Formats: sequence, structure tokens, C-alpha cells
Amino acid sequence: MVGRMSLRQWAGWIGLIVVLVLATAVGVWRGDILRASLDPQVPFQTYTPPPAPDYGDPTAWALRDARGPDSGPAAIFFVHSTTYDGGREWNGPIGDPAAEAWLKRVVLPNYAGPFARAGEISAPRYRQGSLYTRLTLRDDAREARAFAWRDIDAAFDAWIARHPGGPIVLAGVEQGGDLVERLVRERVADDPALRARLVAVYLMDVVVAADGLSPQVPACANRNQAGCIVAWSPVSEGNDGAGRRRLRRALVWDERGRLVDLGGRAALCVNPVTGSTDTSPVEARLHHGATNATGLEWGVRPALMAREIATQCRDGLLRHTEPRTESFREMGGWADRRKSRPYNLFYGDIESDVQARLAVWQARQPA
Repeated sequence: MVGRMSLRQWAGWIGLIVVLVLATAVGVWRGDILRASLDPQVPFQTYTPPPAPDYGDPTAWALRDARGPDSGPAAIFFVHSTTYDGGREWNGPIGDPAAEAWLKRVVLPNYAGPFARAGEISAPRYRQGSLYTRLTLRDDAREARAFAWRDIDAAFDAWIARHPGGPIVLAGVEQGGDLVERLVRERVADDPALRARLVAVYLMDVVVAADGLSPQVPACANRNQAGCIVAWSPVSEGNDGAGRRRLRRALVWDERGRLVDLGGRAALCVNPVTGSTDTSPVEARLHHGATNATGLEWGVRPALMAREIATQCRDGLLRHTEPRTESFREMGGWADRRKSRPYNLFYGDIESDVQARLAVWQARQPA
């Protein structure tokens, strides 16, 4: 016959049950807990943003007219993706140490790197919307993301003043791509002088409303075209749930500079492998090369793995197969895995595309 448990034994069992319940709760609601920890807990209307950068100061730029070996004649304006997680701030302070580390180690080598052969690259630091603003559709978050436009507008003024002539390329990834898309519509599309200089616009990992483009700067229908937009939002094959969530949660600019739901509008997809809006499946043999350039010093060209990725523009998204090597695994903590990937599946394709369009642009110039 089993004797009665002592008070200490009861306390032990109860403690074990509590630990198990808490562990289960953390496992189930971990994402919600971490997301809540990034919430500034203050309305954006009463929030005081960090000080604005001075784009006359070289320290306001992560890259300022940086050239690699054998770079071409273009000037590239590159806007980086989300690197600041959040917490106290809706918009990231310039020079936040953790955000700077992610920018220099991950974003610049993987996403600015493909443009290095085309010319000199400038990448402004800016008061970006925090990662939290990408994880919620609250009005506060939309306003914080729209606020970042002020810095990009000012940075573009400073950059274009330093580059009064010659070919230009505009590029942005994720949040940076959103901001470049607005830049094109508000600053470039209605300016004949800037349009004449435009080689191409690259909106990487961005959902763009196809009917929101200016006819003056259309989507790139093929690779023999300059002055057009190459935009795509990647989702791996078989991950239909992620594709539906991406479109359902997508925000796009309206004519008043507000971020509004994409709704039922068609999203734009230009396949970076072919440089076209063709929706036919593209075999892996045409893929120019993926790479993981994380940690490389600026100016070092990474090794490329070509013929790895099959692609297709479908329902406004770039569906693609995944390489199976360890270099292309998601790394880091919960927040890092919700930023742009720490590798670039289309590095070689972007590199080839911008070179081809630069050649087209140059061929059209008077002798």
C-alpha cells in the first residue's frame, strides 16, 4: 500500500507541473511573447523620434560612393532592409550597435554587393521602421514606416547633388525597397532629366501593386530594356501558406503617401533570373548564382553557386526551389529569422541583370 505523500513531495510535484505548463505556454506563444517585447508601448502620435541624420556628413552613410575592383560608370543609390529590432523605439536610432552589425555583416555584402561591378554605391543610414513595424498592421506601425521616407527623400537630395550626371541605379531590399518604390513615383517618374539617366530600379523582397507603377517607369518586360523596374517577392515552392500570408499582410503606398492594404490588387513579379515579367517556369540551368556573402569584407566578390534555383512568377510572387547546402539555412534568433535572408539566392542574376541594362543604357547615348 502506497503511503501518503509528504508536503515536500506534494510541493515537488506541483512545482514540476507548473514548470511543464510554463514551458508548454512558452513553446506555443513564444512568437507572441517576443513580438510583444518589441512593442514600444507608446502611440506614434506622442512618440519623439531619434535625431535626424545629416547627409552632408559622411558618417550618415553606411557606404558613400564606394567602388569595387573594375567597377563601371553608374552611381547606385541603395536602401537597406530592416536591421533594428525595436523595443523602446518605433524608428531605429542612427548607429544602433546591433543594427549596424547586421547591416555591415549581412545586408551590404549580400544585397548591395551584386551592384558593385556596375559602379559606385551609396547607402544612407536612416531612421528605419523597427522590425516590430513589419510584424503588425497597426496604424502606429504604418506611420512609423512612412516616417522613414523623410530620411530617404533627404538622402536622395544629397546623393543626386553629388552625382549630377551619368547613369543611375536605384535599389532597395525589403523595407528599403518599399521606400525606393515611393522614391521612383514621387521623385523620378515625373522628372525627365532623372528618367533619362535611369538604368533600372531593383525592388528586392518587396510586394508592389502592379497597377501602382507610373507608366513613365514601367515594369521590365525583358532584359533589353532600361529605365524600368525589376521587383519580386520570393516564396519557396510548396510554402503556399507563407505566400498567402505575404499577400494578405502586404502594405503598399497610396497617392497620399500612406501605407494601405494591397487588398485584391495584383502584385508585380519580374523574375530576376530572366529579367522579365514572363510567367513561364524557368529551369535551374538558367540560374546565374546564389551565394552566402555574410561576413565578407566590402569589395570581395563571393563564390557563386549557379544552376541551383528553379523559379516562376506565379500569382504575383516569385516561387522558387531551395538549395540544399548548409550555407543557405536560416540562422540566428527569432528576430533575425524575420529579417531579410542572410544570403542571396539571386546574387549572380542581379549582377548580370544590372550589367545588361547598363549596356543597353550606354548604347542609347549619343556618341
